[in-house]
Amino acid sequence: MSTTETHVDLGEHNNLLIVDDDKPFLQRLARAMESRGFSVETAESVTEGMAKIKIAAPDFAVVDMRLNDGNGLDVIENIRSQKPDCKAIILTGYGNIATAVTAVKMGAIDYLAKPADADDVYTALMRKPSDKADPPENPMSADRVRWEHIQRVYELCDRNVSETARRLNMHRRTLQRILAKRAPR
Repeated sequence: MSTTETHVDLGEHNNLLIVDDDKPFLQRLARAMESRGFSVETAESVTEGMAKIKIAAPDFAVVDMRLNDGNGLDVIENIRSQKPDCKAIILTGYGNIATAVTAVKMGAIDYLAKPADADDVYTALMRKPSDKADPPENPMSADRVRWEHIQRVYELCDRNVSETARRLNMHRRTLQRILAKRAPR
């Protein structure tokens, strides 16, 4: 996690809640955000995040979409009901348009694909509502997006090829050939 961003004095409204079940990532991001002036609280589950929100709703939040005990959108919704002006972003390894739209409707100000670094998170949290996000420097190719989607559905179907093929409306053998190949660039 690099530290090339210009840091803003956050004053007393600098409470940041990070909710992610990937402990190494959570710890790295927490340290990086503390070095940028945030007072950081961490949680590894929806339940733990909700408990911390009940004690004190944060000024900022970074929440993983998929957590072991539920959906990060529930955390965002709870934060927004407690503190409507909280700037919250969703992190996910399973980016798609439908979940991005849902995240924004629930109150997230941005939606970042993992692995996001601390600079990306900081920029998203500090962005003014009138500012537009920069286009990605190296966007995924259409083949890579398709492959990622197939992998995500495959994992959600507990690596069951027949069930994945059915849900993707794809022939099972075609799916097996795709799964046997390396990821496209």
